[in-house]
Amino acid sequence: MAHPTAALEVTGLAKTYRGHGRDVEAIRELTFHVDRGEFVCIVGPSGAGKTTLLRCIAGLLDSSSGRVTLDGTPVTGPPAGMAVVFQEYGRSLFPWLTVRKNIELPLKEKGLVRAERTTKVDAALAAVGLTESADAHPWQLSGGMQQRVAIARAVAYEPTVLLMDEPFAAVDAQTRADLEDLVRSLWRQLGVTVLFVTHDIDESVYLGQRVLVLSNRPTVVLEDVRVDLPGERDQLRTRSSQRFTDTRTRVYELVQRAKKGERPETVPELSAVRPPAGRPPAPSDRAR
Repeated sequence: MAHPTAALEVTGLAKTYRGHGRDVEAIRELTFHVDRGEFVCIVGPSGAGKTTLLRCIAGLLDSSSGRVTLDGTPVTGPPAGMAVVFQEYGRSLFPWLTVRKNIELPLKEKGLVRAERTTKVDAALAAVGLTESADAHPWQLSGGMQQRVAIARAVAYEPTVLLMDEPFAAVDAQTRADLEDLVRSLWRQLGVTVLFVTHDIDESVYLGQRVLVLSNRPTVVLEDVRVDLPGERDQLRTRSSQRFTDTRTRVYELVQRAKKGERPETVPELSAVRPPAGRPPAPSDRAR
């Protein structure tokens, strides 16, 4: 059954790798949806198929069965309304192009005229704080700044859904915190739908409105955890709050259970981290 508020729907998605005389079932019957303007994070054990899942959703990898729809339209290849930011930002940027031209390239492919491209690139550069680095080349920038370029390129493209695959895993802790706050700020400003894959449990709780915890292979959704935190978040106060600690504990517990091979039917619910029944999301936690 289709969800009328969903920007992204994944239904019965499965992926089996075949070859070398054996089959490897990476994903089994994954079903979930992400509402328009929602920020959802995905965590799970190493090898649980998080990147495989994201590549199937992005149309970069064929699934074995099931379907993915973006705004009601089946995804059969990279869709026009979706942008992806990968962990390996250095490999996704062209070193011979300036920052501005790296951001502009997808807009050229989109067929936008020069004046419109310039306006969108300038706005994206300002949004990520890189206006003064527009004429630099990626190799002249720090890792964190290069990842900002990758984010700016996605923002300028104006997708309805933004997929992020462990985008901050390769930067230092302070830069990571800055980038987390940048992405949440952009999400709230732009109202884009975000699906964010991370191996960092604390990051998933800090960023998301929901955390989908994946089981070990063959992968299913172990639990969909609601993050009942205020829309306005702060690295120090939010992370030191009891609500954050409770939710983080629940997600950590689920990941440990997943590592042991537990499936959804064996995982007890923990009501302490769930909002009271019937309580709607706080207005401040909705994307604007």
